[in-house]
Amino acid sequence: MSTSASARDRIEFIMRDLSRRYLPAGDLREGGTALAKIVAEREDPFLVLISTILSQRTRDEKTEIASRRLFAKYDTPRSIADADAADLERLIKPVGFYRQKAVQIQKVSRALLDRHGGSVPRTYEELIELPQVGPKTANCVLVYGYGEPRIPTDTHVHRVSNRLGLVRTKSPEKTEQRLMRTIPKDYWLHINELFIRFGKDICRPIGPRCPECSFTKFCRHYPRTKWAKSARRRPERPQVHRT
Repeated sequence: MSTSASARDRIEFIMRDLSRRYLPAGDLREGGTALAKIVAEREDPFLVLISTILSQRTRDEKTEIASRRLFAKYDTPRSIADADAADLERLIKPVGFYRQKAVQIQKVSRALLDRHGGSVPRTYEELIELPQVGPKTANCVLVYGYGEPRIPTDTHVHRVSNRLGLVRTKSPEKTEQRLMRTIPKDYWLHINELFIRFGKDICRPIGPRCPECSFTKFCRHYPRTKWAKSARRRPERPQVHRT
């Protein structure tokens, strides 16, 4: 795969490689993110919605801990809407901004009860109208909660997509829009899971593990790494002519 290959050419190679690495069975329930683990245990769009709100500006590991603690006691819109705020704060304390998020999950739970009879809507347009629900959260609910093809875009997906030359964008929102115009819809469902896993495991924001990556030939970031610089400094061995 060369540096001149188009984004459409690259995506098939990238998705095939990452799928073998992280989702060999092609099933999101076998994924390693907090959302994938929640779905594997209980296929409930409401739990996906609440976990995604908890995940904002929080490491995945902390999101999983807080989600498990919360759902062990409160796992329906009614139970969270009626819960004591201090108890919610205590349960979700592992996540960042837990006090604000306790308020947020109560607001969205009450909105679900008031507007949708306690059910989580399954269209982007309805989800985006809920309090505390932005594009990433709405798309996470559609992908992990309903199996609908969308491209939730967080910092990992944004970084990986730009490094691998799939987009040239300045924000996750622009990345999402560009990816949905460029990438065939058949790939949308798994992009978030695969790119997050790859972004945390190999293509890290600081200290990427480039020697373990299959995409260095067309990665925009690789030429600036110590491995690329070392390779450029390394003199070629003179050819030895045997007689």
